[in-house]
Amino acid sequence: MSRAVAEKLFEDLRSATAGRRGVTREGYGPGEDAAFALVAEAAWRHGLEVAADAAANMAVSLPGRADETPFLACGSHLDSVPEGGNYDGAAGVVAGLLAMIRMRETGARPALNVKTLALRGEESAWYGRACVGSRALFGGLTEDDLAARHREGRGTLGEAMARAGADVAAIAGGRRLIDAAAVAGYVELHIEQGPVLVEDDMPTAVVSGIRGNIRHRRIGCAGEAGHSGAVPRAQRRDAVFAAARLLAALDDHWRRRLDAGEDLVVTAGIVETDSRAHAMSRIPGEVSFSLELRSQSDRTLEGFYALLREECRRIGAERGVAFDFDRRVDAPPAEMYGAWIDRLLDLSGRLGLPARTVASGAGHDAAQFCQAGIPSAMIFVRNEHGSHNPREAMAMDDFMKGCDLLYCALTDPPR
Repeated sequence: MSRAVAEKLFEDLRSATAGRRGVTREGYGPGEDAAFALVAEAAWRHGLEVAADAAANMAVSLPGRADETPFLACGSHLDSVPEGGNYDGAAGVVAGLLAMIRMRETGARPALNVKTLALRGEESAWYGRACVGSRALFGGLTEDDLAARHREGRGTLGEAMARAGADVAAIAGGRRLIDAAAVAGYVELHIEQGPVLVEDDMPTAVVSGIRGNIRHRRIGCAGEAGHSGAVPRAQRRDAVFAAARLLAALDDHWRRRLDAGEDLVVTAGIVETDSRAHAMSRIPGEVSFSLELRSQSDRTLEGFYALLREECRRIGAERGVAFDFDRRVDAPPAEMYGAWIDRLLDLSGRLGLPARTVASGAGHDAAQFCQAGIPSAMIFVRNEHGSHNPREAMAMDDFMKGCDLLYCALTDPPR
C-alpha cells in the first residue's frame, strides 16, 4: 500500500511539472504550487490534516494533534532547479507523508506529535538565496533577500512569497514564525546528490554534517572592448581572458588545499558575456560569472575567500581590468545532532541497513533547523547519476528502506 502511494505521487509530481527536460518546480512559483497541491490532496485522501504557515510552507499532521507541542518534524522541499530531477527534495516530503499514513492506518500514537513539513524555495537557483522557507521560519531572511530579483529579472522574492500567501511584512521584520522550543527535533530524508552510496553499494546512510557555503550570484570583470584584429596583446584589457586567468588560479589553489587535506569545493556555475554586444571579432569588454565555495570548515571558507579577493586584485592590475562583486550570501556549516546520529545508526543495524555515516556536500533545510538549536538529523537514500539533472535515479526498493528507517526514528526517537 505505502509503495503504491509513493509511486503514484512521484509519477503525479513528474507529470505535473515536466518540461522540455526533467522537471521544473520554481520556488514560490507555479511548479512548486502544483507540487504542494498534489501532496495536500494525498494527505487529505488519507485522513491527515494540512495547514500553511506564515512563510507559505505546508505542515501535515495526524488528526487532532496539530496543536500539540513539542512536536517532532520531518520533511524536505518540493521545489527543484530548472530542468532538475524528480526526487531531489520530494523524496523527503513523500517519505514523511508515508510515515504519517502508516501511523494513521496502524493506529500508532507516537509519544511526540509528528508533522511532515513541505518547505518552500530550498533551491538557490531562482533568487540566489537557498532554504527560503526554512530560513523564514527562524527570522533568517533580510530585506535584501526579499528584494533579490528572479533569475530572469521578473519580480522579487518578496513579491513571489506574497503571491503564495506568505506574511512578507513579518518576515522582513525578522520575526520568528515558529518557536524553536516547540520543535523537539527535525529529521530529513533526502537522496544523496553525490556518488558515495552508489560506489559503496549502500541503500541508505546517516548524515554526519552539512557543508556551509559562500556565494556570489554575480562577479563582474570590466575591461575594454576593441577590434579583435587591431589591438595587440600587450594593449588589450580582455575581460574574458582575465576572468579565465582568475578561475584557473582558483582551481590551482583549490587543488593545493585538497592536497593539504582540507574539505573544499569551488564552482563557477554561470559564465556569460553580454549577448547584446559580444561578437566573434570583438575583444570582450566585460564578462560576469557566479562563484560558490563550500566546506565543512568556516576557517577554510574564509581563508579561500580572502585568497579570491587577493587574486582579483593581482590579476586586475596585471590585465588592466576591474572585478566587482554583488552581495555575498553565506550559509555556515551544520553538524548533525549526536544523539540522533547514534539512534539512526542503531536503527539501521536493526533493520539490516548499513550503519554508516557520510557527510553532505549539498546544503539542506536541515541546516536551518540545526542552526536554530533544534536537534537535527538526515537520512540519505542511494541515487544514481547525481542530482540537479533529469537523470536522478532513486530505486523504489532503496526509498522504501529509507522510509522504514524514518518511520522507526519518528516513532522511537532518542530520549
